Amino acid sequence: MSDAAAHPFDSGVALAWHGEHLARGRTSAPYRNFIGPFGGLTAAQAMQAILSHPQRLGDPIAFTVNFAAAIEDGEFDVIAQPARTNRSTQHWTLQVRQGGEVMLLGTAMTAARRETWSAEEAVMPQVPPPLEVPLPHTKARVEWVNRYEMRFIEGGFPGEWHGGDSGQSLTRVWVRDNPPRPLDFASLTAMSDVFFPRIWLRRAQFVPLGTVTMTVYFHAREEQLKATGTGYLLGQTRGQGFGAGYFDHAAQLWNEAGTLLATTTQVYYFKE
Repeated sequence: MSDAAAHPFDSGVALAWHGEHLARGRTSAPYRNFIGPFGGLTAAQAMQAILSHPQRLGDPIAFTVNFAAAIEDGEFDVIAQPARTNRSTQHWTLQVRQGGEVMLLGTAMTAARRETWSAEEAVMPQVPPPLEVPLPHTKARVEWVNRYEMRFIEGGFPGEWHGGDSGQSLTRVWVRDNPPRPLDFASLTAMSDVFFPRIWLRRAQFVPLGTVTMTVYFHAREEQLKATGTGYLLGQTRGQGFGAGYFDHAAQLWNEAGTLLATTTQVYYFKE
């Protein structure tokens, strides 16, 4: 595939290395949010620095990013450095810097997985297959949302802002890249951030907010991502606690075969 025909996600996470631990990237117009870039892409850019690092051992297991400040449009630096490498595990520190300032701080763990006993207690719920769930009727006003095909089974974006309290914030949605793209660890990182803020669903009130911290736990192996291919993922999320200016959510992502690929948590701040 030529650069001109590259998928917008691949263009978005592209990095140029300028040293042993320093890579340079830039924000992507196709993944713009209300203000600044889509946080999922920023997290994926940080993850891509680990994935493309020549010293990487194994595959991602856990990944946490703290959004310290809003990134401006343009170039930024990613500093990804293994802090400790053991026989089968590796621990990483991450920074995204722009204009000499820290914009994102992160940590990660990668590991060489091995065959062991396995089981899943987070079982995929019974839902209609993706093509039986209609697409939204209108194009999203926020550009990054248009980079994903999202088919809401329940708990879609509020159609009316009434400021009440629905009593719950559960969303179930089929999602994949738009246009479709084979799943990998970078795109799975970004897809872990496609869930709109739970307070908007719980209260149907458009309050200012932002993600403070995001953690992704990867349960998938490389072969499971390859088996998923360009298929849909089922995302399920709900809030857990709201108050004193902050709230969180927990989410799960399965492929169409019912394999648990990732679980994720986020904390947001909000204003009133």
